[in-house]
Amino acid sequence: MTVDFTHSPDVVVIGAGPVGENVAARTTAAGLKTVIVESALVGGACSYWACEPSKALLRPVLLRADASHVPGLDPSVAGPLDTAAVLAHRDRMSAHWNDEGQVAWLESAGIELIRGHGRLQGPRRVAVTTPDGEVLLLRARHAVVLCTGTRAAFPSLPGLEGLRPWSSQEATTAQRIPERLAIVGAGVVAVEMATAYQALGSQVTLLARGSGLLARLEPFAGELVTDRLRAAGADVRLDTAVAGAARTGGPDGEVVLTLTDGSRTSADEVLFATGRAPATEDLGLHTVGLRPGHWIATDDRLAVTGVAGNWLYAVGDVNHRALFTHQGKYQARIAGSVIAARAQGAEVDTAPWSRHSATSDSEAVPQVVFTDPEIAAVGLTHAQAVRAGRRVDVVDYEIGQLAGALQYRPDYAGRARILIDPARRTVVGATFAGPGVAELLHSATVAITGEITVDLLWHAVPPFPTISEVWLRLLETYLV
Repeated sequence: MTVDFTHSPDVVVIGAGPVGENVAARTTAAGLKTVIVESALVGGACSYWACEPSKALLRPVLLRADASHVPGLDPSVAGPLDTAAVLAHRDRMSAHWNDEGQVAWLESAGIELIRGHGRLQGPRRVAVTTPDGEVLLLRARHAVVLCTGTRAAFPSLPGLEGLRPWSSQEATTAQRIPERLAIVGAGVVAVEMATAYQALGSQVTLLARGSGLLARLEPFAGELVTDRLRAAGADVRLDTAVAGAARTGGPDGEVVLTLTDGSRTSADEVLFATGRAPATEDLGLHTVGLRPGHWIATDDRLAVTGVAGNWLYAVGDVNHRALFTHQGKYQARIAGSVIAARAQGAEVDTAPWSRHSATSDSEAVPQVVFTDPEIAAVGLTHAQAVRAGRRVDVVDYEIGQLAGALQYRPDYAGRARILIDPARRTVVGATFAGPGVAELLHSATVAITGEITVDLLWHAVPPFPTISEVWLRLLETYLV
């Protein structure tokens, strides 16, 4: 049965993850009647299958790594983790995969929730198929916003279909720790899950096609992570690709991976952390002239390019601008403001760095990799600067030389790098690798976003003894 809404909403948001929730919160606060459509759990992947559960698994691992090196602590802190307690904490942080709290928040904010799968049916029209098979037809007066995120991208591999491989979702929600876990990949998911599972009792084999881990970051970051994983007992194999896979001995049998050099490796489970693809196959994109299954391009106001009328927006990972939850929420705040302004007939400010422009998606995107050691990066890497033809001065400093770092861990090993535009004398990139460096990242993000010169940064005095004193040492290296 098809039902037309008597009163068309002002805005329809498809996808109730943190990005969709933030868009809906902004448009609702601006007085626009907003409906949000969700086919799974309200709160999205970040709450249940990504950010929250993965960091809940990693926090005890990283804390033990730090504590076990501090003099005077009970040696038991270096012993095995209580796996059951770690998994229970993970379950709590994931709200036991129950979205009642998130639904209550939507209700308190005045946002209407429709459970079901939403698809475009032409300009400003969305058809929602509910769990009981009913189809609701929505006509948005002002905007439709696509916030459907991504899905795991598995490689085309012989034998994969019957393998029952893990994606990041299975890795973050598993209720048991396999004795042997093979991980295929070299990016953030691969190294974070390798860090967690090796510490939780798995014998991890990490298979990376390239010559190093975390290839999109500065090389020293991947090298430090590789060293620590190997020291923890993980088998890290670089320049190793998988040619085939099979599960032997029935559905619960072991996984056998055939490598391109002809050798084989076995495990109880295998995680493919080989990238993400846009969740756009079944969104009705063809009804508005877009290609299903592809990323959705937008302008800096998050309006979809190639669709006239400024009524269709794509926010978060689905637009491929910057695949991080914090950037998606940043985009959501901008998109919500833009939609509200246009609905009210107000002028949209298209100047860079205005509250209506998603400028930081290309200029200052911060990222933390929660491994041992932590990796924190924002802005350009040296390789990216070279590819872009930008001249930069590279400044390195060993963080372990700082008194604050040695207070943190007497055996502290880590490095900091900043890239400076010599003409403008501003920082354009920063990478920190070492225990506890995640909290250094926002200062670097502010420096890059604010285009603060190194001469002015010289007068931002870091407290002693802290790891943040690395800023002083980097500037001394460059200026003195």
